[in-house]
Amino acid sequence: MRSMITAALLILTIGVPSMAIDDKIADRLWESSKVLDELMKAPDGGVPKDLLKKAECVAVIPGVKKAAIGIGGQFGYGAATCRKDQGKGPFGPPVMISIKGGSFGLQLGGQSTDVVMLFMTPDSIKYLLRDKVTLGGDASAAAGPKGRAASAETDASLRSEILYYGRSRGLFAGISLKGAVVTPDKDANREVYGREIDAKQLFEQGNAAVPEPARKFIDTVSQASS
Repeated sequence: MRSMITAALLILTIGVPSMAIDDKIADRLWESSKVLDELMKAPDGGVPKDLLKKAECVAVIPGVKKAAIGIGGQFGYGAATCRKDQGKGPFGPPVMISIKGGSFGLQLGGQSTDVVMLFMTPDSIKYLLRDKVTLGGDASAAAGPKGRAASAETDASLRSEILYYGRSRGLFAGISLKGAVVTPDKDANREVYGREIDAKQLFEQGNAAVPEPARKFIDTVSQASS
């Protein structure tokens, strides 16, 4: 009888998979929320709130870094969230993403750049559903205007599907994402949700619960765009 109880306890303690996620993934989500909050409050202009209100999806990649010498390009990992109900509802569960290649133009002596991307058109969500999308190739992308307000009628860059912002050493940096490739980070998604899940399930269906480590990121995006 005692052996049966012991066996049952072992099943309960080691037979159920842990829902804790890797600290690096949790830190990435927390840093993504921090970057967006700071860029919205930046004293040198900030991301225009009226643009964020219109965005279909928001992606944040904290600390995009230079690749090793001899490899070229840059790389970074972050998270993206899109509005539910065909762009009319609240922001839904995030998809973990990566960005590689291109020339981010790291400036001001910094070794890394924080990047925020706003997906502005109803069709722009389709780019996050692909295995990869090349900015400036598959999707039109341009540096977004800074300031507390921006007029779509007067700024030509607002015709782009994706607007992006960069910050290096605490200041806005002039960056170019042309040629950069954005892909889903499948390993990180599996870590966050505890199972295999793709962007289509998260963005189009939007019925997955927001994991606890991602709540601050979603709350920050929602508050910034309210």
